[in-house]
Amino acid sequence: MSQVENNGAAGGRPGKVCLGVVHLDPLPGTPFHEAGSFDRILDDAVASVRALYEGGAHGALLQTVDRVYSTRDESDPARIASMSVIARAAREATGDDFRIGVQLMRHATKASLAVAKVCGGDFVRATAVVGATVSTHGLVQADPLDVMEYRRKIDAWDVQVIADVDSMHFQWLGGGVPTESIARQAAFVGADVVCLGSKDEERTLETIAAVRRTAPGVPVFLAGHTDHENAARLMAHADGAFVSSCFNGWKGRIQVDKVAAYMDILRSLEDAA
Repeated sequence: MSQVENNGAAGGRPGKVCLGVVHLDPLPGTPFHEAGSFDRILDDAVASVRALYEGGAHGALLQTVDRVYSTRDESDPARIASMSVIARAAREATGDDFRIGVQLMRHATKASLAVAKVCGGDFVRATAVVGATVSTHGLVQADPLDVMEYRRKIDAWDVQVIADVDSMHFQWLGGGVPTESIARQAAFVGADVVCLGSKDEERTLETIAAVRRTAPGVPVFLAGHTDHENAARLMAHADGAFVSSCFNGWKGRIQVDKVAAYMDILRSLEDAA
């Protein structure tokens, strides 16, 4: 056991949930996949997942970065197969207390659920569970009935659905609907957790408070925009966070020391409570 791993084990994982985002280079079955690169993508992903595990984080979100995406709830078979290999390797490289998540971007929620269910994953992140949002690739339209029927078909109720409700990935088309209402609707149709947040820290805190009032009992995760500098302020009000660039500069392998430092901040929140 490494020193960092030992420190994480001794200190325990704090109650505030940290899910590191592992960005995957374009996978097979996508236009910008580099032939012969899959083994490197797999090795990089497992190394980053191990860094998160040893640094004391609660889990990892495996997220595709394929540059161009379908906006429909679908995915190329080779891409699904590749993600399954990566997700299973991530599961085998970590402990049972470590959460593995899947997000086949931009909107392949059913495929993500299937990968997570078969490969021992714990959650998926969904771009649109209710409503619709405009992306650089076109209109993303939610179909909660279709998703939940498929979730029942494969008995994936043990795989949590974390729904973006106000983030870099989702903004309610046309506006006019408060985030707290979107969060309540998402939970009503089957989302287990909602995630939200922007670069505007004050707005993020106000939105969390509004969701707490309107949808009490629904866990709220930060959708990003958290780092070592603002983690104590933001995570004092959220239940968890997706954490990315402060662990690896967005690209490249995640660094275990940066994860451990972030987790120390979360432990300090518990100590101060």
